[in-house]
Amino acid sequence: RSEIDPKSKHLKVLDLRLSDAGIYTCEHGTHAVSVSLHVFQLTISSDGHFLPNEVPKLTLTQNSSHPLPNLNITLFNSDNIVVRPNLLQNHIRQSYTLELMQLKATDSGTWMCHVHSDSPLINQNIPFDVKVLGFENPDLETKYATIDSPVILSWHLNFQEIKWKGGFTGKLIWKQQESATFQELLHFSITAQGELNETRKSSHLNFEIPENKPKSTIEIKLFKVHFSQSGQYQCELAYNGRYVQSKIELVVMKVSAHPVGPLPRGAEMTLLCQVSSPLPSKAHLRWERVNGTQKDIKKSKQHEVKVEVNVSAAGLWNCHLMEDNVKKISLNYPVEEASAWISYMVIGASIGGSILVFGLACLCIISGIRWQRRRQRAKRMARARQYLLENKTCQCQQ
Repeated sequence: RSEIDPKSKHLKVLDLRLSDAGIYTCEHGTHAVSVSLHVFQLTISSDGHFLPNEVPKLTLTQNSSHPLPNLNITLFNSDNIVVRPNLLQNHIRQSYTLELMQLKATDSGTWMCHVHSDSPLINQNIPFDVKVLGFENPDLETKYATIDSPVILSWHLNFQEIKWKGGFTGKLIWKQQESATFQELLHFSITAQGELNETRKSSHLNFEIPENKPKSTIEIKLFKVHFSQSGQYQCELAYNGRYVQSKIELVVMKVSAHPVGPLPRGAEMTLLCQVSSPLPSKAHLRWERVNGTQKDIKKSKQHEVKVEVNVSAAGLWNCHLMEDNVKKISLNYPVEEASAWISYMVIGASIGGSILVFGLACLCIISGIRWQRRRQRAKRMARARQYLLENKTCQCQQ
């Protein structure tokens, strides 16, 4: 595993190993020059391939013909920021085992291990690669949408950016409520060459897989989102029996009115704004009338999924979903005033209905009185017949 340059007489050792450490002597006639070779070996667990939240272990081993020095080790991540590892083991200066912190997908890149010693003087930089397969949006993301609007849900994987060495599989699952079971919507696989293959698994949810989507992206499109399509969408990938996932919570908002239709003069209408799931603590719903006053604003209480407002006049009302005083989505509801003849018709119908109810009540009272009189007359006649039968006499009027 070695060769000598015939011109410079340099010795080149190939595929260097720890056992190659020692003293190398070059002799020419009576002259001899010795060089001490100190060898370091740096190894990383999982061959430097990780999923998010995994904790790598780094082992630095040294070998030399001289007594092994005590090493100072400094680690720099891919952003050239110092990382403070935990020293797990130090086998009599021969081997150092370090435990790093939990990784994120953004930690991918070339790291640097700086080795320092004062005696002998050593300042050695040893680069090593860290690859973390994951999502650009790993944390739980909340996405708001108004009913009947198109919604695109997407997860971007970083396997092409970090040049992941092997293939892996994944799936997209969904459940509407927290207590419900997940339904598989989509299954995908990534080959070692980075090719993405997708297979639709569910016909229950109406969605499509866009053709012109960004590379390395898992994406679905809901054309007209409904309340029944809200819930938690979870993208999960698996590699060598290990898993990582990323979730999107889809919250859908809708507005309605009771009663439905134009508002008659003098009548009242209730506007309802609601969302499909409880909101975060810093979010709330708010009704407000366009060009209205502070009196025309109604807010929901914390964690409430709906808010109502009573309306007695025509106008345009907006329901906003606010989070940290920022409008996320809005829906409007125009309250229209009924035309005059409709109002008169409604008033006439109300008066006519009242008269009809009053007339029916009077008729019922009169009928009751007549029935009561007939019943009393029948009782008197029955008593008279009974009296005549008991006395068996008949008195004729002169």
